[in-house]
Order: sequence, then C-alpha cells, then structure tokens
Amino acid sequence: MNLSEDAFDVLIEAAVHDPDPSFNRQFVEPALNAFGQRRVQAALLDCLRTGTNAERAGAARAWYWSALPARMPLVRAEDPDAAERAEPDEDADIPAEWREAALREFVSNEHLDVRRCLLPGLPLWKSAHPPELHDLVDAAVRIARSHPDAYIRHRVEHQVGG
Repeated sequence: MNLSEDAFDVLIEAAVHDPDPSFNRQFVEPALNAFGQRRVQAALLDCLRTGTNAERAGAARAWYWSALPARMPLVRAEDPDAAERAEPDEDADIPAEWREAALREFVSNEHLDVRRCLLPGLPLWKSAHPPELHDLVDAAVRIARSHPDAYIRHRVEHQVGG
C-alpha cells in the first residue's frame, strides 16, 4: 500500500485525537513505516509544543508507539523521499527535545489529562536530563507527589520510588 503525502497529516492527526492509548497505534505504525520515525516524532513534538491541551495529551499517548521498529514492509510512501523529510533541524535529537518539552509541559501545564498522559513516559531521574533541567525534574516530582489526583501521586512513586 502506498500512502500519499496527505496521508501523513491524516495519520498523525488521527493518532493524536484518538483517546485510546492502545488503539492509536493503528495510526502511528503506518506513519512510521511510510514516513519514518524521525518525521513522526518531529510531528508529535510539534503537537506537544503548539497543540491544544487535548492535542498535547494525545501527542503524549501517541509518542509511546513512535519508538516501534518498522514492521509493515508493504506500507510505503508514494514519494520514496518522504521518510527523509523531517523537521526540525536534521541534527536535532528529537527524543531529547521531547524529554525536555514533556518535562517543561508537565511542570507548567496544570491540565489534568496532559499531566496524566505525560507522566508515564517522563523520565524523572536527573541523569536523563542535562544539568540545567535538574531543578525542573525536582519540580515535576514535587508537583506529582503533592498532586490532588491519586493516579498522578501513585504513578510518580512507581517511577521514582518512595
């Protein structure tokens, strides 16, 4: 199956707007195979940075699947160079940018669903972040431990221990 360039935006939008963190895989996986991991992750990062709260939460749910290896060899882009087109800068480390953006979003955005969706994939140990972000890691742990939501309080203890 060959996917047109327009299919990329449709798949990413569907993945971000699907509320089921398991079902959204059916949109992420074909995008990965046809357009490449770098491009999919860059699109999800952009959604995390600029989307609505619902889109930010959806990007966090979809991010989980963006590390999958290509497993659908028959799903390709019509344009063979489509997988090479990624934004931002080609030298960017998208997963590191995601970790920083997710950490900043968790600390600054009080929206419950955004925090619930970001937390499971958010590394809350300082060694996962550059030194200039260590204060934000401490803030994220503090926020999560004192959060009124039981899931967030439980999840942070699961991630960092008591």
